[in-house]
Amino acid sequence: MLKPLLCFIFSGLLIVLHAQRPKNPSDTALLNLIQEQSFLYTWNQAHPVSGMAREKAGSDTVNTGASGFSVLATIVGVERKWVKRDSAALKLIRMTRFLYQQATAYHGIFPRQMNGITGQLVATSRKDDGSDLVETAYLFEGLLCAREYFNQNTRAESDLRNRITALWNEAEWNFHTKDGAKEVLYRNWSPNNGFGTNAELRGWKEGLMTYILAAASPQYSIPANVYHKGWAAGPDFKNTKSYFNIKPALGGNYVGPLNWFRYPFMALNPKGLKDIYADYWQQHKKHLLIHYNYVLENPRQFMGYDSLNWGIGAGDSYRGFRNASPLADDGTITIAATVAALPYMPKEAMATLHHIYNNLGDSLWGKYGLYDGYNQTQGWYSKNYIVSNEAIIAVMIENYRSGLIWNTFMQIPEIRTGLKKLGFNSPSIPAEKSAVKK
Repeated sequence: MLKPLLCFIFSGLLIVLHAQRPKNPSDTALLNLIQEQSFLYTWNQAHPVSGMAREKAGSDTVNTGASGFSVLATIVGVERKWVKRDSAALKLIRMTRFLYQQATAYHGIFPRQMNGITGQLVATSRKDDGSDLVETAYLFEGLLCAREYFNQNTRAESDLRNRITALWNEAEWNFHTKDGAKEVLYRNWSPNNGFGTNAELRGWKEGLMTYILAAASPQYSIPANVYHKGWAAGPDFKNTKSYFNIKPALGGNYVGPLNWFRYPFMALNPKGLKDIYADYWQQHKKHLLIHYNYVLENPRQFMGYDSLNWGIGAGDSYRGFRNASPLADDGTITIAATVAALPYMPKEAMATLHHIYNNLGDSLWGKYGLYDGYNQTQGWYSKNYIVSNEAIIAVMIENYRSGLIWNTFMQIPEIRTGLKKLGFNSPSIPAEKSAVKK
């Protein structure tokens, strides 16, 4: 039996004093424990002024995309009764107030990083000193899901919905086609450099959500041809190769890092989702199986790589943060990458989680549960938590257990409109009713 976490509620924040690590938990008990601890990290480490997700614990720099993921984790926390619904709504109101009144935005699109107190932009490079369409898409992925979930007729929830809609209505997605001059979305724009980074969002990479939201926008929508001639015309979009006798429809060499698929599909339900290019459930499962078989084959002979030690992706490593794939691997296992596979490879992912928890937990267990990852070749075990990965853990365990985030997101009217516009079909989207002839 799990011992309860000792905690206090203070000023709307949940403060964890001690996390128990019981021995040999059941599948359900292990998922409960890991999921709750990951949620608590996203909740407790939010910036105290803005409510946004911090880039690092204790920092005043906040991250726009990770904030959207944390919003999704907050929905999970409410549903699992780890935080009160009204406390969560008030926290999200604080975030949306910050975004509307203080945060830097250009044409309604936010930068990747900001100061969590002032809202001032924190540039990531000389030319990347303005808006970031991908990070903003991840933010709205969370906010729109929250608008759908917090549907009660209370003053706080009504206020939250109105604030999210106001932000949504001001996001000028079509401006990022160079104001209609190009049939592709561009990631960055700034007053100093314009579209100077020239970062076109073409597939198959992490920008899918930008196209769905841009098509869904009620005020600043893009035409469908921008998706087909921009995203779907990328040099790494359609796949022609097989890896370990597995041939996915999309992707370049080894299909790329898992987070290219994982981030948009935290909320977008891939079950039965298809367009003229791919079956997205099969695409993700094949992507995972390629990574899984790469670990089993272990061409670089990393120590520990086997059926109980797999999951490579974006996260902490002995060399700092890195975004790993079979083409760029240093032997580090990222636990969030394993957890995110639960809906697609439940048997393999669950076995690995039990192994990590039971056999490596002495080195990997901390205040908020399992740390980010480990590398047995280097004898290295992370002592860090990364907010985006903790959010992924909380959300993808919930999608595996109940489909909560997937189901909520697919109920959003604008998302259904955007998906239909781009030619997607899904069991979650009602078919158009044919006119009845009299």
